[in-house]
Order: sequence, then C-alpha cells, then structure tokens
Amino acid sequence: MASVALLSNPRSTGNRALLPRVREYCAAHPDIFHYEVEDVAQIGEAIRTIAMVSPRIVVINGGDGTVQAALTELYSGGHFDGTPPPVAVLPNGKTNLIALDLGAEGDPLKALERVIELVEAGRLEDHVIQRQLISLDSGGEARPVLGMFLGGAYLADVMLYCRNRIYPLGLPNGVSHFLAAMLGLFAMVLGLGGGRLPPKPEAMTVSLIRQGEFKGKFSLLIVTTLEKLLLSIRTSEAHGTNGHMKLLATDTSVGALFRMLGGAWRGTLGQRPLDGVHFEQGDEIRIEGRRSNVILDGEIFESIGGKPIVLTSTQPVPFLRLAA
Repeated sequence: MASVALLSNPRSTGNRALLPRVREYCAAHPDIFHYEVEDVAQIGEAIRTIAMVSPRIVVINGGDGTVQAALTELYSGGHFDGTPPPVAVLPNGKTNLIALDLGAEGDPLKALERVIELVEAGRLEDHVIQRQLISLDSGGEARPVLGMFLGGAYLADVMLYCRNRIYPLGLPNGVSHFLAAMLGLFAMVLGLGGGRLPPKPEAMTVSLIRQGEFKGKFSLLIVTTLEKLLLSIRTSEAHGTNGHMKLLATDTSVGALFRMLGGAWRGTLGQRPLDGVHFEQGDEIRIEGRRSNVILDGEIFESIGGKPIVLTSTQPVPFLRLAA
C-alpha cells in the first residue's frame, strides 16, 4: 500500500510545465501512488482507485476546481471505509486560494517534497488541521457539491469576465486579475456594463437561517470556510461564532467598497457595523435572484428552475497544513 496518493490534473495551468518534474519525482519515490486524470469527470474513478491503496494522505495537484471535485468525491462518494485520509493541496492553478490557506506557496514540487518529509518523519498528525466545507445545492437532482470558497454577485460576473475575456490575452495571472478588477470597478462607478465590460450588477436576496435576509445589488459576495478571504482579507473573530461559513457582502456603492477594504486593511472587519457592508456567519445560506450564478472553487453553478442556491456547512474534515 502507498503512503501518499497524488492526484494530478494535467490540464491545470501550472501542470503544463510542472508535470514532467512531478512524474520524475514520483518515479524516484515508489511510495507515491500517482494518478493522472485528463478531465474532472474522471476524478470519481480516480478517488475510487486511490481508496483501494489505503494512503495515509491524499495530495491534490491541480487548481481549485480540481480540489473541489476531489473533495466532493472524497466525502460524498463513499469510496473509503470510514473517514478519508487528510488532504494536502499543492499550489497550482490560477488562484490557489485553498492551497494558500493551507500554507502551500511557491514551487508545487517543493510542497510535495514537504509532504513526503512529514510522512517519512512520522509527523503528519502534528500538521493536520480541521476545516468545514461548503455544501452547495443548486436545486437539481445531482448530489450537493463540496468546496471552500464561493464568489457571487458582481464578483462572480467579474471573475467570469476575467476568465472569458482577459485570460485569452495570455497575460500573467496577476496582471489579468488586476486588469479585470480595474475594469469592473470602472464599469460599476460609471454605471456601465455589457459589451467589452462586465455586465451590470443584478439585485439578489441573501438569507441566513437565523440572522434574517438582506436584498440589493452587491459588488462583492463571498462565502467561505477558509481563514483568508479574497485578496488575503482576514475577518475578525470578534464578530462571534454563529456558524462555520463566513459571508461577506458589499453594496455596489464605491463608499461601501472602500469602507470594507479599510476595515480589512485595519483587521477590524466584523468588529462593528459598516454602512453597506454585511459580514455574517451561519450554517445555512440561501442565494436567489434573476442572475444568481455563483462560482465555487473555480466552477460555475447556477440555480435551476428559479430555485435558490442553498449553502450548508459540513462537519469538520482533516487537511494537512504545510506551513511550519
């Protein structure tokens, strides 16, 4: 039986140059069971096969979308007897939000070497942390999808705009993200949208099971179980522990956006109310509106038949934190 199971998605952005080095490294370490998929649709079979070798840890080498699909199979597929092993995420793909939250930065191969080092030293348990997952139900018959970071409202529109209009230009990821953000801000301030710019924000309703609901047009809608939100924003623990999912929504006014960014920069976000800024925690969140599409860990989900998108938090599951 292999101690480490490595799941690689060759189509992830970083793997185009990295994968030959990963294959060479795995060939020199027979204790690694390396499984490559060509499409996310193959991840179910990959996790079923990985379960057969009973690894001590599952390492995911791909972008956030690959991680989301793998987590869904690990915890909803029923492939393991009992609790699946901890998950480590290599810093790969375009955004790497999950990997960064788990302390994996820089060269993905160095992160893999770190995992092997911890396994060989018998120190895995010292680095295992617990995280809740977001369970997303879009109203269809398919089982809920599991992930850790969701973007919605105008944020989702700008993310899709970046993916469809900016990425094809071949610019570096950081430049692409900055350019999309600046164009989105420009369009929002001037009330423009469509054509060569992101579409105008649409009204939506966000409901929390205990905290009530709020309606409006939002420039930013984030739901996450990560410690870090977008742009390395951290939320204050002073807001309370009303649930495992953290929700941040900001009205489309420029003032609300800058008040949110100011609170994030000072580390006081969530300590006191800010006009136009909503920060809540909960175990069930509903999102509905005429265009209520959301992006969960890089994958697009839309409501079906006018039903709301329902988010619930799972029980804690184990991950490997690579930072010292």
